[in-house]
Amino acid sequence: MDVRLQAKLLRAIQERVIDRVGGSKPVPVDIRIIATSNRNLAEAVKDGSFREDLLYRLNVVNLKLPALRQRPQDIVALSDHFARKYAEANGMPFRPVGEDARRQLLTAAWPGNVRELENTIHRAVLLASGDEIGPDAILAPDGGTLMAPSSSDTVTKAALTAEAVTRALVGRTVAEVERDLILDTLDHCLGNRTHAANILGISIRTLRNKLNEYTDAGLDVPAPGQARTQMAG
Repeated sequence: MDVRLQAKLLRAIQERVIDRVGGSKPVPVDIRIIATSNRNLAEAVKDGSFREDLLYRLNVVNLKLPALRQRPQDIVALSDHFARKYAEANGMPFRPVGEDARRQLLTAAWPGNVRELENTIHRAVLLASGDEIGPDAILAPDGGTLMAPSSSDTVTKAALTAEAVTRALVGRTVAEVERDLILDTLDHCLGNRTHAANILGISIRTLRNKLNEYTDAGLDVPAPGQARTQMAG
């Protein structure tokens, strides 16, 4: 922001008046300011590019928003939101973000934060084929892979992801978690009961009994050779 504009903004905040272009007298204003910046304004004050008095006027309540890569639970929720938004905007059927694509999103660095994620999902909605958005549609603007985080970021992200997964389970019953695990595994196996039972470490009889319970409760249970149209997330 130009220093001359900073001076005008400071006057508007401090004196509650502005000078209208072509006007003959100051105009009173009643304003509240919400300011955002991706710069370190304290450093900008030191190098002379930002007025110190304006910073003190703006910095009454300071909220620091962590980078998107530090909020893995938000990556999942925002990805689903943008997938729906851009499917509707482009007149296309909604396709959920698949598990492999979701893992790819969670391991990206996201230097552009939410805007970069939104553009990535918009691109994926247009490029994806099949019933879900797969990892082959998760591309950078140049068609390459997404930027990976540094080694230190990777360790931090792993810890945050684990925390997010654990937090998502809190408040749910064991039966609900078991149900989602069984149905997601069956989706992964395209309805193959034997394969799903082997992965889950249970007998085929136990699996069939569970699936009968879910069917009786009105839940969507994949038929052999199929997966649910909208996989649980």
